[in-house]
Amino acid sequence: MSKPQIFDYVVVGAGSAGCVIANRLSADAGVSVLLLEAGGWDWHPLIRVPLGVGRIWGFDRFDWGYRADSGAATGNRSIEAARGKLIGGCHSINAMGYIRGHPADYDRWSRYGLPGWSFREILSYFKRAETWEDGENEYRGGGGPLYVRRTKDIDPLYEAYLAAGLAAGHPYTEDYNGAQQHGFGWAQWTIRAGLRDTTARAYLHPVLRRRNLTVLPRSLAVRVVLEQQRAVGVEYVRDGRRQSALADREVILCGGAINTPQLLMLSGIGDPDRLRAVNVEPTIALRGVGDNLQDHYATGLQHERKQAGPFVHLTRADRLTVAFARAYLAGTGPATDVPSGFMAFIKTDPGCETPDIQLLFRSGASDAGPWFPGIKKAWADAFVCRPILLRPASRGRITLRSAEPRDRVRIDQNFLAVESDLKTLRAGLKLLREVAAQPALDPFRGREIRPGKDVRSDSELDSYIRSTPATAHHPCGTCRMGNGEDAVVDHELRLRGVAGLRIADASVMPDLVGGNINATVIMIAEKAADLIAGRSTADPTRRPAAALR
Repeated sequence: MSKPQIFDYVVVGAGSAGCVIANRLSADAGVSVLLLEAGGWDWHPLIRVPLGVGRIWGFDRFDWGYRADSGAATGNRSIEAARGKLIGGCHSINAMGYIRGHPADYDRWSRYGLPGWSFREILSYFKRAETWEDGENEYRGGGGPLYVRRTKDIDPLYEAYLAAGLAAGHPYTEDYNGAQQHGFGWAQWTIRAGLRDTTARAYLHPVLRRRNLTVLPRSLAVRVVLEQQRAVGVEYVRDGRRQSALADREVILCGGAINTPQLLMLSGIGDPDRLRAVNVEPTIALRGVGDNLQDHYATGLQHERKQAGPFVHLTRADRLTVAFARAYLAGTGPATDVPSGFMAFIKTDPGCETPDIQLLFRSGASDAGPWFPGIKKAWADAFVCRPILLRPASRGRITLRSAEPRDRVRIDQNFLAVESDLKTLRAGLKLLREVAAQPALDPFRGREIRPGKDVRSDSELDSYIRSTPATAHHPCGTCRMGNGEDAVVDHELRLRGVAGLRIADASVMPDLVGGNINATVIMIAEKAADLIAGRSTADPTRRPAAALR
């Protein structure tokens, strides 16, 4: 092993959180920061062009390629669990939806005994991170690194579905990240000037010339180096050579809900019995590492479309090629959006404090792709709306398969293990059917493909929901923030029992928020940067944010 380099901070993972922290910490010219990333750079056009999202997942060059066990309640099916493996992490491959969750989610965290995490206290970090297209207001930021805008490319089906939601009795929301989440409204995306905007593009790329910031892609972290219950560095493999980097101040893990617990366990931090079972010598007993796994479970309502919509027209190979080139080079045209349009947060019972179902929409069939007359016929148009269970009671687990860092971890989702989860999803699917039956959709709605018009009873719907397990790709909670014995980090994100080590990613979330979690992860990273640097977290919007250049 070569002689280790020494930095003030070593950050593991250049994803949604790691890019934020690397930027904010290196803004102090008096400290040195190393950012390690297992994947490569985020240069590929499929990543930059929003419409390319449909072709990113499953590429080894972008994705860890994880598979998960869905759990006994869903037939122990093997399902994909895409996670970004490149600069920008999941933010470089996700669907770009920007949702903060409900304010009550963070007030719930505060009630768990976590000071500083109520919505009032963390709102300023949400605002600091974003530039909202309508400008700053009480809820939204106007000068942050990340750009957020509504859907631009309007398919008439979007407006019809939104109108159907209102006709079915659901409210309209002007901004679900603002004063009111509940209702149907236009979707919001992290898209800037027609291209995908990520924390890599917004936070990291602008500061790559800082002399005190070192970024090492294709560097797989394999162990946190501990000395007398203090983290002093990280071992990693780059170009086939095992190397190490020492941290004078702190090691910060930003690998996400799967990779962060894996690295801790490889370092001997976790449940001693589970570690010994895979020949890892325990160093710090933290039984909560890898437990408390949560994810948003999705089912779907799919219909044929009576007449082909604009997305079919766009995907003719010659048109698609021109659209991609136009988007990549000029940031204009139909490829600068995604085939979605609206978002909805609904209540399965009027007495619910918060919406308990999210509706995610996609215009286009699952086999949508390039076609050309005389070579390959156009795909049959369809559209799907997916009810998402927002706050599941079921919990899964991440465990090691072996002591080999390159072995994929075992992901046990344990979906629908708690009966109330299935009940809520069933109610959400029924409400969605009521929306889809509204006259506003008559010009578009053809045959119901899934679950099918003959699937009507509760037991039939339950069987359908159980038989089609799918993740919304929002895993979290595997290094839970809290106060009890099963908590992994405290309210300042410090690992219990280990000095000089913090975690700042989705793994620290105590439980799921009501919506996609990328915005929440960015907020956590913004707050973590202040905690690490010893800055006040009272109201970061009252002082200038660290310069980006």
